[in-house]
Amino acid sequence: MVEHTTDTIAAIASAPGAAGVGVVRVSGPGAPAIARVLLGRMPQPRHAHFAAFRDGAGELIDRGLLLHFPSPASYTGEHVLELQGHGSAVLLDLLLRRVCELGARLARPGEFTERAFLNGKLDLAQAEAVADLIAARSHAAARAALQSMEGVFSRKVEVLLQSLIALRVHIEAAIDFPEEEIDFLADPAIGQQLQAVRSELAELLREAQRGLRLNDGLRVAIIGRPNAGKSSLLNALAGSDRAIVNAAAGTTRDVLREALSLDGIALELADTAGLRDTDDEVEREGVRRARGELQRADVALLVSDAEHADADLAFLTPLPAEIERVVLINKIDRDGLAPHSEKRGHARWLWASAKTGAGLESLRDHLKHLAGAGSGEGIFSARRRHVTALQQVAAHLDQAAHALAGSRAGELAAEELRQAQRALGEITGSYSSDDLLGAIFGSFCIGK
Repeated sequence: MVEHTTDTIAAIASAPGAAGVGVVRVSGPGAPAIARVLLGRMPQPRHAHFAAFRDGAGELIDRGLLLHFPSPASYTGEHVLELQGHGSAVLLDLLLRRVCELGARLARPGEFTERAFLNGKLDLAQAEAVADLIAARSHAAARAALQSMEGVFSRKVEVLLQSLIALRVHIEAAIDFPEEEIDFLADPAIGQQLQAVRSELAELLREAQRGLRLNDGLRVAIIGRPNAGKSSLLNALAGSDRAIVNAAAGTTRDVLREALSLDGIALELADTAGLRDTDDEVEREGVRRARGELQRADVALLVSDAEHADADLAFLTPLPAEIERVVLINKIDRDGLAPHSEKRGHARWLWASAKTGAGLESLRDHLKHLAGAGSGEGIFSARRRHVTALQQVAAHLDQAAHALAGSRAGELAAEELRQAQRALGEITGSYSSDDLLGAIFGSFCIGK
C-alpha cells in the first residue's frame, strides 16, 4: 500500500558520470531549511549557488552547486533542493547522510515521480514514461518515451475520454426521460457516435501496441511444418548456430528462444517444433508448446516454401487479429527464385533463403518496422497495462453496441460505457488504487 506522505525525502538522483558530477535530490517541506543550513543563508530560487557542504561537526564533505526550486514550480510540485557535487559515490553518500541528519528520510524507489503524480505535475502515463526513458534500449524507444512524457499518449486518451463522456450523456439523457414519446435510443446518431468512438479507440490501440513493442521488444514466433528451415532462419538472424539443424523431421522438440538487437530494436525469436500430427508423445508436446507460443507472440513468422505455402496458411487461420502475420518463402536458392516482398491480405510475404542469406535484410527491416522503428515522431511509448486497459474498453464498447442493437436496453449500454470510462481512466490515473500505484512506482530506481 502506498502511503501518501508529506515529509521530506532525499536520495542520490544520479551517481558521478564521465564528468565526475553527481546529484543528491531533496523534496518536501523541509527542503528550504536544509538549504539554509548547507548554504549558510536562504538561497535565491532557481539560481545556482556555489557552496561548501559540511557535516554536523563542520568538516568539509564536498564543494558544489546548490539549487532551490520552491513549490509549486518544481518537478514534484513540492520544495525541491538539488545538490550537485563532484568526486566519488562515497562523497555523495556522506552528503546524503548529512541531508538525512537535517530532517530528510531516504526516498523509496520512484517516490519523487510518485509525488509529481500525486501533486498533479504528471499523470500516470507520463510518470511511467520517465522509467521507460531511463530503460530505453534504442534511440527510437527513447524518442517514444519522450513523446509520452510530453503528454502525447495522455492527450489522445483524453480526447477519447471526452468522446466517451459525450456518448454517455446522450444515452443517459434518453434513459432519464422514458415518458417521452420519442425513442431517443433509436436515434441513428447514437449508433454513429458509438461507432466513431470505437474507430477512434481502434486507432489508439494500434498506436499503443506499436509503442509497447518498441518499449518491450518484439516477440516473434517462428512456425511452420517440419524441415521448413525454421531453425536455419533462427541461426541466420542470430548470427550463430543456436539451433540444431538436421534433415530429420521433428529435430526441434521444445521452444528455443533467442534475444537479439536489430539497430537497437529488441527482438525475442522463438524457434518452435514443426506443426504436424504425430504419434510421438514428446514431439506432440513440442507441437502443443509451439501453438501456445504462437498465441503469446506479437508476430507469427510462418516459414514455408513455394510448394507448400498456400496449404501452410492454415497455421495462421486461428490467430487473434492483433498478431502480425509474416510469410517467409524459404529455400529460394533451391527453387531458383529471386528475393522480393509483397503484401497479400493481412500478411507480408517475403522470398528469402536462410541458407545463403538472400532476402533476409528485407525481413530484418520489416521486423524493425513492426517493432515501431521508423513510425514517425508521433509514436509514443506504452506499457502492457495500457494495452490491456484499451482492450477492456473495446470489449465494453462492443457490449454497449450489442445492447443498443438488440433490445434497446439503454441501462445495460450505459453501464458498459461507465465501465469503459473507468478502464480508460486507469491509464492516466483518473481511476487508480494504491496497490496499482505501489506496483508502478516500486519498479522505478531510487532517486527518480
